[in-house]
Amino acid sequence: MSFKVYSIGLLLFAFVLVSCKTEKKTPPVAKVLEKSGNPIFNGWYADPEAVVFEDNYWVYPTYSDAFEKQLFFDAFSSPDLVNWTKHERILDTTKIKWLRQALWAPSIIKKEDKYYLFFGANDIQRPGRNSYDPNNDINHYGGIGIAVANTPKGPFEDYLGKPLIADFYNEAQPIDQFVFKDVDDTFYLFYGGWGHCNLGKLNSDFTGITPWEDGALFKEITPEGYVEGPFVFLRNGTYYFMWSEGNWTDNSYKVAYAMADSISGPYNRMGTILESDPEIATGAGHHSVINVPNTDEWIMVYHRRPIPNDGRDHRVTCMDKIEFRNDGSIKPIQITNEGVEARPLKP
Repeated sequence: MSFKVYSIGLLLFAFVLVSCKTEKKTPPVAKVLEKSGNPIFNGWYADPEAVVFEDNYWVYPTYSDAFEKQLFFDAFSSPDLVNWTKHERILDTTKIKWLRQALWAPSIIKKEDKYYLFFGANDIQRPGRNSYDPNNDINHYGGIGIAVANTPKGPFEDYLGKPLIADFYNEAQPIDQFVFKDVDDTFYLFYGGWGHCNLGKLNSDFTGITPWEDGALFKEITPEGYVEGPFVFLRNGTYYFMWSEGNWTDNSYKVAYAMADSISGPYNRMGTILESDPEIATGAGHHSVINVPNTDEWIMVYHRRPIPNDGRDHRVTCMDKIEFRNDGSIKPIQITNEGVEARPLKP
């Protein structure tokens, strides 16, 4: 072999080595994205609750499928709202022995060093409604349950061994619960389907409800138009109460809100702030809200059905920004395909 050919071979080998090294240094595509995109992660997921725990954003959604397949929860975490990690089956029916039909609409809160995951189970019905079948006991028992874990990703275990709420108070179906910690460290439970919303105070160890001054366990705080999916946050001393209206199975689904100076209201409907866009998606609703830490940036996390899509349970989880007027009221939220800008929790 001549020296010239040998040299060319060495040069080609060196070029291949440099190329390989360059490829290894190229960051993954997801890392250079500036916006979350909608949906924010793959799969059919609905009823998302978003929260910040330590150095991550977390989303806990319903696995969106037929009731008989809706028997577990996945969770998703992100350091920046753009890159999401899936945590599979953080809770399922093997841990909830009284769960027989469905598991949905999770709500989570941290208390001391534990994480408490509240959920609706079994789609409980009662006599007098068309949906109640006296010969089929699968939905005769159920309601709102609690699971507990040492970390946000679980694994979660059944906390009570039975529902926290299994009865019908003020005609509210015990589903769609949301847990709120107030400034005085009181933990409140908002919940209710069938057009009724109740407010209760959790006791110190989350094993029951502390009665109000009049002896009642729950106050009904149902605003005009309420159907389900309550959510509350506090901003500048004002309580924002939000809920879903319409029918979750079709294009009438939307989110409305009210404002009040007290956790118990009164909450008077101010208007619709989230609804379908015929160019993007239908059935936008059942949401939650996160505040980017140390800012006045607020983000709505919700589900919707992408277009074209005829599947009732084909729902995806999305994020879009919330904007406020000078008087504190909320502007109508524009649903987008782009989502929200990256907001890393670490520098």
